[in-house]
Amino acid sequence: MDYVITGGAGYIGGHIVDSLAEGNNVTVIDDLSSGHHTNPNATLLKVDLSNGKAIDEVRLERGCTMLHLAANPNVRTSMLDVRRHFEQDVTGTLNALELARRHDASKFVFASSSVVYGEARKVPTPEKYRTKPVSNYGLFKLFGEELVERYSTDYGIKAVSLRLANVIGGRTSHGIIPDFMEKLRSNPARLEILGDGKQRKSYVYINDVIHAVTLLSGKTRMRHTRVNVGSDDSISVDEIAEIICKKMGLSPEYAYKNNLNGRGWKGDVRVMLLDNKKLRGLGWSPEKSSREAVETAVNDLLHGSTIAGKQ
Repeated sequence: MDYVITGGAGYIGGHIVDSLAEGNNVTVIDDLSSGHHTNPNATLLKVDLSNGKAIDEVRLERGCTMLHLAANPNVRTSMLDVRRHFEQDVTGTLNALELARRHDASKFVFASSSVVYGEARKVPTPEKYRTKPVSNYGLFKLFGEELVERYSTDYGIKAVSLRLANVIGGRTSHGIIPDFMEKLRSNPARLEILGDGKQRKSYVYINDVIHAVTLLSGKTRMRHTRVNVGSDDSISVDEIAEIICKKMGLSPEYAYKNNLNGRGWKGDVRVMLLDNKKLRGLGWSPEKSSREAVETAVNDLLHGSTIAGKQ
């Protein structure tokens, strides 16, 4: 098959490229601003998707399957550098859809996020629950979903938006696990925790996400649909800190920076757990619980693993 993977030099995209590059024709579209293209079996097109003129020069195989993973994943900075996040996450999605339309893409898979629900009162949260994001990142992901639905309806592109829980594993450079590890390496006696430590969320290991992406890119036969991708349970910030400290052999003092009513930062969601029945009905199930995903991800980072699940 012919796959086009935007953000294919990034964290999630890079793992998916590795899983598809053998036996398929894979083209990576990435500006390399935060990722590193490493798979020699994939073709790299260095393109900034937020630049509409740049995509005019891109030529792709007609009928390809496009996996749109390019985005700025930092929820915190979306509340600060708003314009740049909009360009990367909304304009970038519009331009990816334009590429899909111009090249008659057979399918379009969009990496959305659980944060589109905001602070849901129904937990686990199903796909039909209302969307009310509390961060610009969540708002821009919701804009992306609406664009995907519009293009699917108007141009007949079979499409799916994946509402991802927190994706973790080796090679990641952002998020709670690398943040905590960096802080502990800097000061093994003290660990600053943003919020009250009681925030509880679902974490899904990268292998389970790869399985979901490949499954849905093969099964999508309809106009736009939305699908939750997450583990069956959740884990607190304090529990994650305990796992990391134990694996690093440290016993630091916890220092809570809690001045946002329990949130870690403006736009933080305190509780998140997705209802994954829809995806399970398609033949997917998570291999790891949130705790197991965290434990494996910590091992990946401690041992410098570049392959998901390998230490």
